[in-house]
Amino acid sequence: MIQEIELFLTPDQCSDNLLLKRSIARHLGVNIDHITGFEILKKSIDARSRNIKFRFLVKAFTDEAFQPTQIQIEFQNVSNAKEVHIIGFGPAGIFAALKLITLGLKPIIFERGKDVKTRRRDLAEINRNLKINPDSNYCFGEGGAGTYSDGKLYTRSNKRGNLQEILSLFVYHGASPNILYEAHPHIGTNKLPQIVTSMRKTIESCGGEVHFNSRLTDVVTSFDKLLSFTINNDTKIIANHVILATGHSARDIFEMLHRKKIFIEAKPLAIGVRVEHPQHIIDEAQYKCSIRPDYLPPASYSLVTQVEQTGVFSFCMCPGGIIAPAATNTGEVVVNGWSPSKRNGQFANSGLVVSINEKDYLKYTKQGPLASLQYQKEVEQHCFHAAGDSIKAPAQRISDFLNNKFSNTLPECSYLPGLTSANINQVMPLEITSKLKIALKDFSNKIKGYNSMDAIMVATESRTSSPVRITRDDLTLEHVQIKGIYPCAEGAGYAGGIVSAAMDGQRVAEAIALKNHQGKTIMK
Repeated sequence: MIQEIELFLTPDQCSDNLLLKRSIARHLGVNIDHITGFEILKKSIDARSRNIKFRFLVKAFTDEAFQPTQIQIEFQNVSNAKEVHIIGFGPAGIFAALKLITLGLKPIIFERGKDVKTRRRDLAEINRNLKINPDSNYCFGEGGAGTYSDGKLYTRSNKRGNLQEILSLFVYHGASPNILYEAHPHIGTNKLPQIVTSMRKTIESCGGEVHFNSRLTDVVTSFDKLLSFTINNDTKIIANHVILATGHSARDIFEMLHRKKIFIEAKPLAIGVRVEHPQHIIDEAQYKCSIRPDYLPPASYSLVTQVEQTGVFSFCMCPGGIIAPAATNTGEVVVNGWSPSKRNGQFANSGLVVSINEKDYLKYTKQGPLASLQYQKEVEQHCFHAAGDSIKAPAQRISDFLNNKFSNTLPECSYLPGLTSANINQVMPLEITSKLKIALKDFSNKIKGYNSMDAIMVATESRTSSPVRITRDDLTLEHVQIKGIYPCAEGAGYAGGIVSAAMDGQRVAEAIALKNHQGKTIMK
């Protein structure tokens, strides 16, 4: 017999598979010998009280052969298939390419940055020597920002695609199978590079192509009724279908499209700071204990409030993580966060951001669709100057920020390039700092110690989403003005994170395949 059962267990009951198996047998009222195997379908933690419980949804096999679910993905050789060109090799570009292969189309990808192995040297230059390569950094290169963005794989946009298919593809390429059932699946930045490389090898082994150090520099929208685009200012390529998956930081793409009079529009975004605490402060507040037991993961949080009808919220919370430099050009300071797979660092960090709307970037209206982009740029540049014209980020103790007081000393922080003490009240716009102050007072009532002397804020968290939308048709997913161009995922304003970007990449791939099947043959 095969049964799906729900269990609520104490931490010691689920500490290993034998104890979990005993709990299943007890729930079913049978001897443990009758349980031939089980498969975890869902797992979550309930830490709302001191009596912490784990919730399991389990498929149990009783008195019949155990048959675990197998991941089966059929890739085919598309060396001679019709070509689809993809600009950008982040999560959207990768998953669009994998989906195209399963649909019988050949992906040809152009990525401005470098492969993972070579990219590491440029990341080391950022942290050690404070030097930024505008084409190879934490945002650009193999895997895009997704390779160094912590690897959290949960999303609120399940209706946009098949979440289990995305997770299965990660497992197929080396991720831990537990991401298939964890309520908040997480891979870890230390493991993502190998997984991304494995995905690229799958694409290449099936006949797809991946070209690094290949930046889109021009688009021509009429050429014998076909598109053409230019790579690195000298290589012109004619194409039927071009997926724009360039990411939220490809400002040169937005500017080029605007210059070419290709329709784009300004989009609201969110800007704030990275808040960092010693991990034990968050553990104690969330688990209501003085020392976190080994069987519990490092605690996280999700905070949101409304201040003057404006959202203020935590973003990309990283337990046991570090704050990373995410600038893509000199003259700006941008921070992000990530965690290794074990989340065993001594700090917890999270973005704490304020929603920025049209009224906030009103003075930039002359910039047209680049108005919110210009607002974002200036905030980042102010932070750079406040740090002494360096990517050593401006920082302040939260308690001093609330009292508008300069921090004479700063607590230890995970941000490797280093910090410069600054009064964030004077560095960032008033519409951001005034709302952060009110929100922080609210959040301190929800998490004990949130505004303690050991808590620090680091500016600026500004790349939460794209400041521009490359607008597309809701039905065909093509650009509203130009057939054959498919704006995709975060860089086009249609996603926000690894999973939603991957889903959008798959949706666009399916739209292209559907168009090819309507009276056309797939093969050349």
